[in-house]
Amino acid sequence: MTICYADYTGHLYIKSDVYGFGIVLVEILTGLRALDTNRPSGKQYLVDWIKPYLSEIRKLKQIMDPRLEGIYPSKAAFHISQLAQKCLAAEPKLRPSMKEVLEKLERFEAANERPREPRNHASHPMVHRQGQQPLHHRSPLHPRLDGNPAYQNSSRVSQ
Repeated sequence: MTICYADYTGHLYIKSDVYGFGIVLVEILTGLRALDTNRPSGKQYLVDWIKPYLSEIRKLKQIMDPRLEGIYPSKAAFHISQLAQKCLAAEPKLRPSMKEVLEKLERFEAANERPREPRNHASHPMVHRQGQQPLHHRSPLHPRLDGNPAYQNSSRVSQ
């Protein structure tokens, strides 16, 4: 059975679900919502302005969720950003299948890269978001405190 979802065009395609998953990956990387009318004009739609930051590690560091405080495996974050970029391809034919996305994510998890200490907190260009609850989810970018990369169940934070 093939499931179809609408993508940014509002049309249904076989790989529209992949596009939606790409949005979720970008939300995880940045800690930002896909649509936020409180952001400045030109930055209200996350996907519209984030794509150029996904192509290079240096650019990616500028948009990473500041709540991670620079402590995340940068190589894994870059691999996730590259996957997100492929998922967000405008042409559905160029997007990977969900099976390919899952295989890539499993390979990333198997690499089991450890987080690094931040080099310089003060150089992070994103503004600190006051009044937001901490994230309570697990991903390759948010390792468990005991160092075990395995996922665990957590309660969802309503936004």
